[in-house]
Amino acid sequence: MGRPRISRLDRERIAKAALELVDRDGDFTMPDLAKHLNVQVSSIYHHAKGRAAVVDLVRDRVVREIDGSSFERLPWDEAFSEWARSYRAAFSRHPTSIRLLATETVRDPTSLSVYRAPAAGLCEAGFPDDHILAVITASENFLLGAALDAAAPEVMIEADATTPDDALTRALAAAPRGPARAEQAFELGWTALLSGFRRLLHEVHE
Repeated sequence: MGRPRISRLDRERIAKAALELVDRDGDFTMPDLAKHLNVQVSSIYHHAKGRAAVVDLVRDRVVREIDGSSFERLPWDEAFSEWARSYRAAFSRHPTSIRLLATETVRDPTSLSVYRAPAAGLCEAGFPDDHILAVITASENFLLGAALDAAAPEVMIEADATTPDDALTRALAAAPRGPARAEQAFELGWTALLSGFRRLLHEVHE
């Protein structure tokens, strides 16, 4: 029998399989990934040089839908909001990947491009170099939390029914239900964060 014309394995298949394991278990091992792909571990190493390289492939697959193109056509704060919403949406689809990806160094070109667009946009807006990474990181911290919240149970807090006049009980009764709760929290939090960034930019140039 001749050699197959199409390889059984490639980087896209490895990324897809690894992300499936991360979505299910929150992490992966190379032996488990090889078993999931029905190949030997050595076959994976032919396409990705170790576990860190596979993590890069997973990150690439998660972040590829984050859109930074709006920085080319919108004011910095509107563009930053577009980027933030696409960032939250990408990680909301894979919330169990957050812990894994947040503890690994970002190094692959696709993932770096996620940060290049806002960095360039903030620089163009007038943020000083020593503030730009802090602004992006503060935003990322909030967005990852918002992504987890989007995947949270409908009821996150249950108040004691015997204290109906308690402030928390009243707040829970007044809050939106279901996905609307997470949406309200995200919009409120992002509005406050963006307002702080606008004020920071103004103070820098006073």
